[in-house]
Amino acid sequence: MGQPAAGNGTSGHPRPRGERARRFIRALPPLVIAGGIVFDLSTPPAYTAAPLFSAAPLIAAPLFSMLTTLLTGIAAVLASIGLHVYNDTLTDVPALTETFTVITVSALALLINRVVRRSGERLASARVIAEAAQKAVLPTPAERIGGLQIAARYEAAQADAFIGGDLFAVQDTPHGVRLVVGDVRGKGLDAVEAVAVVIGAFREAAEQESTLEGVAQRLERALAREGTRRAGLDAAEGFTTAVLAEIPRGAGLIRVVNRGHPEPLLLFADGGLTMLAPTEPALPLGMGDLAAWPDRADATPYPPGATLLLFTDGLSEARDAHGAFYDPAERLAGRIFPGPEELLDALVDDVRRYTGGGTTDDMALLAVSRPALGQPVRRRTMPVVP
Repeated sequence: MGQPAAGNGTSGHPRPRGERARRFIRALPPLVIAGGIVFDLSTPPAYTAAPLFSAAPLIAAPLFSMLTTLLTGIAAVLASIGLHVYNDTLTDVPALTETFTVITVSALALLINRVVRRSGERLASARVIAEAAQKAVLPTPAERIGGLQIAARYEAAQADAFIGGDLFAVQDTPHGVRLVVGDVRGKGLDAVEAVAVVIGAFREAAEQESTLEGVAQRLERALAREGTRRAGLDAAEGFTTAVLAEIPRGAGLIRVVNRGHPEPLLLFADGGLTMLAPTEPALPLGMGDLAAWPDRADATPYPPGATLLLFTDGLSEARDAHGAFYDPAERLAGRIFPGPEELLDALVDDVRRYTGGGTTDDMALLAVSRPALGQPVRRRTMPVVP
């Protein structure tokens, strides 16, 4: 019924629960048929295993390929006929009825398999399109921008979850390096479309606006226009949580405007860490109709060797087996990383261990490091493609 999934590669360690469950599911149709045979042989002729033989192809239909479902149905029919031959009841009316029932249910299982596969292909196609569109509007930033070391990561949730609207962008401007990390409400292609609106507005405003507060207001107006264009639900409830940051050249500080987003972290070269909480809480972008007040950027010293970490709530709302949230400040406090890429690698690995291998929401991560004095430029090596 298909090859079992590969092990974890470490002898002596228990297999993950998800892998054990998959192995059990793969073995379920033959186990049902084998159970039917044992049941029929160990009970009087008045008792029949036909329901078990009928169940086997129905179990295989939504879980396996068309060929596997067909082979399961054939095995069930042959088992039913073989038992009746063994019991010398093949020509009896009840035996013919049971065999015909198993054949009919097997044919129905093939039909169910076809419908499920077509639906699965359409869902997979929609997700591939959404992922391709998202990658098109979220290009990976350069490793160095404005003298800063940059690393970005988009970690999709588990395969059966819909793609989200997480976003990030970094831009070198006359006003310094400006960046944004945000999370658009919603899922799927609609969210990706809104991400394109936010990113496009940010890139234009980052060049033209003299202040970070001005950039935030431009994004607010862009989302308001988009909500009006869409009308309906999005016009009333569409919003985007976002953090905008600005790192002026040579100033040794960071300015941050937070619009309802998880607070960024600033990691220092000695392992210290601080959370950049806003002085005044603000509503997410796109909710200006509910309340309006001037945006205010908070300034924080940005010493050499420090790394600014921005993330979406896919990180801070990841849960362990007991439902406890992941706390990035607690998990990163006291740790030292060679660079932003190593920080994101360690963070992603830690989240996977914490959640048991899967999250329910996508997460965008952006790390920006100010090189220490005299620190050599480090570049990631790319594999050579023959």
